[in-house]
Amino acid sequence: MITGAAHPPRRLRAAFLPLLLALSLAGCAGRPEGVMIPTASAAAPGKEVDIFVATTRQPSREPGILFSGERGRDLEATAITVSIPPDANREIGEVQWPKRLPPDPAKEFATVRVEPVSTETGANRWLSQHLPPTKRVLVFVHGFNNRYEEAVYRFAQIVHDSKADAAPVLFTWPSRASIFGYNYDKESANYSRDALERVLDQIADDPQVADVVVLAHSMGSWLTVEALRQMAIREGRVEPKISNIILASPDLDVDVFAQQFRTIGRDGPHFTLFVSRDDRALQLSRRISGSVDRLGQIDPTMEPYRSELENAGITVIDLTALESGDPLNHGKFAESPQVVQLIGTRLLAGQEIATANVALGERLGAIALGTAQTVGGVASATVSAPIAVFDPQTRRTYGEQINRVGRSIENTVISTVAH
Repeated sequence: MITGAAHPPRRLRAAFLPLLLALSLAGCAGRPEGVMIPTASAAAPGKEVDIFVATTRQPSREPGILFSGERGRDLEATAITVSIPPDANREIGEVQWPKRLPPDPAKEFATVRVEPVSTETGANRWLSQHLPPTKRVLVFVHGFNNRYEEAVYRFAQIVHDSKADAAPVLFTWPSRASIFGYNYDKESANYSRDALERVLDQIADDPQVADVVVLAHSMGSWLTVEALRQMAIREGRVEPKISNIILASPDLDVDVFAQQFRTIGRDGPHFTLFVSRDDRALQLSRRISGSVDRLGQIDPTMEPYRSELENAGITVIDLTALESGDPLNHGKFAESPQVVQLIGTRLLAGQEIATANVALGERLGAIALGTAQTVGGVASATVSAPIAVFDPQTRRTYGEQINRVGRSIENTVISTVAH
């Protein structure tokens, strides 16, 4: 545990070193700067994704950067269009960064249009043009160690791969995109609370909007829940249109979240958590935050979390057993094809992901909550759960669903023998 010393003890520095190395390798080394310069040739073979971007970052003097990691005085807005390569040339869950400029839109992400939005009327007009029939808006809040362009391209990938039936709005806050800038980023998140609350208020106040879902990653979860807490204090409640909050790998002290949740109130939005006990970035965060559990790293089957989550009506999706190409296991929610599709097909619509609705022997989209497999014509009783879902309804019916899987296996065996 870190004390007030100017330098951490040698053994602690040695323990941090592998994580710091992984963080640096997961960064943006080798990527060209200036990817936000619009490329005319990007009107090409792939799919275009339109995003409305609101930011508290300071504008950059370099046109290809747009916004730096420093704190701006005003909330700025920009409409950006990103071209994504054809599905045949990419893997779901990946951002294909340009190797050089201009990018090759057949194989790499490319910026097509960048248009400043200077008025609330302009923002409302953008929403009018991009709202789907559901009248739903998806707001994404990124995490620690993110450049402006990284947040834009990552969200474009999430929107495209999830097939999100929602108007995409990105809220990006000042991050210096440095593994040593954790404290600066945390204070920048605090700095941006009022602005995020303002953005959420303006979206929810728009009469053409019916539903708002917020997806927040890592440190962005702290910012999101703080903004909702402020809204609940200021207005007596969270705006009812803000229906679902999805926190992916939330870098949030569990004790602090409990206090925030109480202030927001049980009548507030429904919360879904993506957690993973092998999240190495949260391991580091836990060490530098007084060894208090981070919300994104809890075991939802263990007390006191199991009972507290059930009583609060919070859904937890445990990704610990899910393999990831991310060396930190911190971005599974966006990089796993199964998970990103789950977000688009079920979570945005507020559908429950419970074994009361989906039997363990079925597949939810591409996600196997549990599988009774037939191998070589003979039924196998193996039940696998690379993605485990825990919510109050699941816990109440879990035994019944296990029995259902057992009956399914028995019927398969009888059918196999009969033939």
